[in-house]
Amino acid sequence: MTKAKKILTTASAVVTAGVVGAVAANAATPAAEAPDASLRSTRHVTIAAATKAAQAALDAAAKEGQAVSVAVVDRDGNTIVTLRGDGAGPQSYAGAERKAFTAVSWNAPTSALMERLAKTPNLKDIPGTLFLPGGAPVRSKGAPVAAIGVAGAPSGDLDEKFARAGVAALGG
Repeated sequence: MTKAKKILTTASAVVTAGVVGAVAANAATPAAEAPDASLRSTRHVTIAAATKAAQAALDAAAKEGQAVSVAVVDRDGNTIVTLRGDGAGPQSYAGAERKAFTAVSWNAPTSALMERLAKTPNLKDIPGTLFLPGGAPVRSKGAPVAAIGVAGAPSGDLDEKFARAGVAALGG
């Protein structure tokens, strides 16, 4: 191998090692990023907290001899956890999810939303919603982070009472 070729090979190896080292360093250590005005941070309830809230609502219903289903949805209306109590009717599962979705969508208890429905009847046409008492939002700093829906008790007032027990279990 000529001296010039040897120098070129050595230089190439040094450059390659430097590039690989820089890539590895960048992969291991994230670079600081400038704030992006198009991004927003949101709060979310953990699965542990959602399960705790759902169980608290189910327990409150059981203490009063009621068989219900309980659903907890996240800020985006996606179901985190659903519990169906022993003996709860088959319709209660879907009803609980829809009540929770409705409560988080409007950041209001579903019983309060019934007044809006009276003024704007086409609200009931929004897919996934159910304008019956039994949904309660979970808030953090005034903004909805989740909601709890309960269905299956003989009255919506009871459903909502049990949903509020779930919210209370989260300190809300």
